[in-house]
Amino acid sequence: MFLEKIRKYREVILYGISLALLLLLLRFLQFRFLIVSHQLELYVGCIALFFTVMGIWLAQKLSHPKIEKVVVERYVSTSVFIVNEVEITERKISKRELEVLQLMAEGMSNKEIADRLFLSLHTIKSHTSSLFEKLEVKRRTQAVETAKKLRIIH
Repeated sequence: MFLEKIRKYREVILYGISLALLLLLLRFLQFRFLIVSHQLELYVGCIALFFTVMGIWLAQKLSHPKIEKVVVERYVSTSVFIVNEVEITERKISKRELEVLQLMAEGMSNKEIADRLFLSLHTIKSHTSSLFEKLEVKRRTQAVETAKKLRIIH
């Protein structure tokens, strides 16, 4: 516990010890004349030097925060995706509905899909509800998941 505190405040302790040694050195060499005649200037200079060094040290610590790396692993299939045309034909999914479904899988909203395909928002909503019926689902996430399972989209 005591050693942990020493490690934590090592730099501060070293600065304190170095300042104490500096003062002892001044006393040892008996610069009384210098100290007596310029006492205020020396103390102000020592304090200014101490705060300058501490400010530089603190600025370096604050300006370079530790950054943790996050590694994201993704499974990448090396097999070639083949669209299940039979399933598309059986469920009577049009090419436009297939485009809407693919854009839904990319995470686009109805408004973004409408803008991308140059269609009205109402048309996109109609395609979406039609897809829900054809895929027998109630939500967009379910539609995308079902379409991927059926190999309609990748």
